Amino acid sequence: MSQHPLHAPWRMDYIRGLDKPADSSAPKDCFLCAAAKATDPKEKKDRLVLWTSEHCVVVINKFPYTNGHLLIAPIVHLAELEELSDAIANDLTKQTTRCITLLKRAISPQGFNVGINIGRCAGAGLPGHVHQHVVPRWGGDTNFMSVVGEIRVVPQAMSQLYDELTRVLPTL
Repeated sequence: MSQHPLHAPWRMDYIRGLDKPADSSAPKDCFLCAAAKATDPKEKKDRLVLWTSEHCVVVINKFPYTNGHLLIAPIVHLAELEELSDAIANDLTKQTTRCITLLKRAISPQGFNVGINIGRCAGAGLPGHVHQHVVPRWGGDTNFMSVVGEIRVVPQAMSQLYDELTRVLPTL
């Protein structure tokens, strides 16, 4: 049986960043803080920012589990869920619901995983800035690749997904 390598070069930035110590007091290196501050349309697209609300920023995950994986984060750099004010927590929920509506209209998933990983040991890739994941799911989206090859196959480029979601976004 011949082997066919799968290349995912965008993962290297993520892998190299894993060794950096988490410092919740240093938002200068936080990609979510940078995304929240972006105002130029090109910078927003480069950072995959879909929108900002009064208290939150919504971005496409650059290192997704599957196509359409979105992140919702408070604009303010906070590490823990209990640090969120009621207004921020309510907006986080509201923007999560809006993400689900957008994904349903744009890419028609059959289900969703929604959740927050708090702490590196719980799977948080960015433990210093709390954020919610919205992961769209389809009946056939899991396969042997994850189990055997420890590989995820994401069937769409992030730039293509960005264009698709921003085309539907004004209809919400």
